[in-house]
Amino acid sequence: MEPARRAPDAREAEAPRLAVLPSGRSVAVEAVGTTRAGVLDVPDDIATAGWWRGGARLGDPFGSMLIAAHVDSVTQGLGPFAELLEVTAGARIQVRSRARRQAYEVRSRRLVPRAALTSSPWMFDASGQARLVLVTCAPPYDSRRGGYQNLAVVTAVPVGRP
Repeated sequence: MEPARRAPDAREAEAPRLAVLPSGRSVAVEAVGTTRAGVLDVPDDIATAGWWRGGARLGDPFGSMLIAAHVDSVTQGLGPFAELLEVTAGARIQVRSRARRQAYEVRSRRLVPRAALTSSPWMFDASGQARLVLVTCAPPYDSRRGGYQNLAVVTAVPVGRP
C-alpha cells in the first residue's frame, strides 16, 4: 500500500515575505528571533519588517503572526510602518509568502506602553484565532528614557482563505 499523498493544491504554511500596507506600500519581511535580552530583533532597515519565527506562519489555522518594524530612523527618516499610527478598523493589509497570499482586515489599533510588551502575551500567542499583529514604536519619544515610550499594536483577522 502506498503512503497517502496530498492533494495538488494543498500547501504547507509558509513564512511571510511581504506585507502590503493599507496605503499599498510593500514592506519586505524577514524572519527574526529575539536578542539575549529577550527583545524582538527587528531589522535595522526601516524598509524591512521582522516576522517573529516563533509565531504563526501564513496558512496556519490558528495563532498570532507577529510582524514588527521601526517607525523611523535618524539616518533613514520615516518608515512605512509609520502609517500604522493612524490606521483604522476596516483597513486591509495583505501578507504574502512564496506561494500564498492572505488579506487581513484591521480590527483594532492600540497604544501599549513599551514596558508592557512582556505582559501582553496575546500579541505573540501561538494559540487562539488566526490573526495578524503588526507592531511599531509610537510617541511620546523621550531620549532620557530610552526612546519611544509606546508601541502601536494593530490587530487584523484573515479575510477568506489564503
